[in-house]
Order: sequence, then C-alpha cells, then structure tokens
Amino acid sequence: MGRDPVRCARKACTSIIARRSRHNERVTTDTPATRRPWFLIVVLLLTGAAGLWAAFSLALDKFAILQDPDAVLGCNISFVVQCGANLESWQGKVFFDVPNPVWGLMGWVAPIAVAFGLLAGARFQRWFWWLFNLGIAGALAFCIWLMAQSIFVIGTLCPWCMLTWAAAILAFWTVTFDNLREGRFGAWGRRLGAALYTWAPLFAVGSYIVIAIVAQLRLDFLSTL
Repeated sequence: MGRDPVRCARKACTSIIARRSRHNERVTTDTPATRRPWFLIVVLLLTGAAGLWAAFSLALDKFAILQDPDAVLGCNISFVVQCGANLESWQGKVFFDVPNPVWGLMGWVAPIAVAFGLLAGARFQRWFWWLFNLGIAGALAFCIWLMAQSIFVIGTLCPWCMLTWAAAILAFWTVTFDNLREGRFGAWGRRLGAALYTWAPLFAVGSYIVIAIVAQLRLDFLSTL
C-alpha cells in the first residue's frame, strides 16, 4: 500500500517547524543584543561595593565623632592622611547640612542595582542610560570638587574619600565608553566607544596617577607615612 500523502505532508511540516524552532532558539541565544555585558557588570559591582563600603565606613567615623569629639579614628594615619578633618569641615556636609557619607550610602546602591538588573537579563531604555551616565558624571564632578577642597584647602587626604574617588572615576569611564559603543549617544560614537571600552581601567589608572602627583606636589604626603 502507498503512504498516506496527507500524513507524510504533516510529518514533513512538523519536522521543518521543529528545525526552524531550534535554529531560532540558537540565534536568539547567540544574538549580541542578548549577551550580558560582563565587563560592565563586574565594574559596576566592584565600584558600587567599594563606594558603599567607603560611605559606610565614613558614616561610622562620623557617628563616632558626634559621640566623642576626641575619638581616635582608624583612618587617621598621619596629620596629612586622615579623615577626621574632612568629616568635621563644612565641605563634609555640603547639601542640606547632611553628612556626605549619608548621600553616598544612598547613591552607591544605584550601580549595584543596575549591575544585578543586567545580570538578570534586563534591557534598559536609552533615556535610562542617559540619566545613569549623568548621575555618575555628577558624582564624579562632586568628587573632583572634594579632591580640590581636600588637597588645596583642608590639606589632607582622606583614605575612605580616596576610595570613593577611585570608584567614581572607574565607573564614569566604563559607563561612558559603554554608552558610546552601544550608540546611545548616537551612531557617531560606536567606533570610538568600541575602541576605548576595554581601556577604561587604563584611563582610570591614568586619572589616579594625576591625582597622586598633584597631591604629592601639594602635600608631600609620602614623607608623612
């Protein structure tokens, strides 16, 4: 007896659909848009954790000073490398008379939250990345102002503050270059961002070296260690 043409046609169609489904699954899995940006995730987690730890440590030191103005702080290494003078200065509570570490405790949660979102496969809109980049740029601008105040006005280098500066610098370069390479600022920046993205740590190290040179020339902090 001959085969039932209708049954054969159904089997053939089912086989074709199954093959296409498996192919589409492979394509969807391997599409660049769905790949997690691991480098960005790691940087955001590290910088967020470092900034949060620095803010938490400064907050504890601030509470210790409020309880006992003569408290001996662990971050006071020398008369130049210390955090006590920074915490007690007006620069240590710029906005609404709230100590800077309190703002840090709130702000540094953002990079960690974004990192976990990306880790879970979230895809944020362009406006979100603009605001996120703007927020990090604002944090970096505030850190630069605090650097200038610390080095040129107060005359100290606060260890926990320097950790905050380092985290803000690395986060800024990495997020900015990622937004460029993803075309979130326009197609013009894709090639530039792709070329600079993995070099973000080098840009950060270069920034650290510049800060260290300026601090050494101004404060000669190495001789006080």
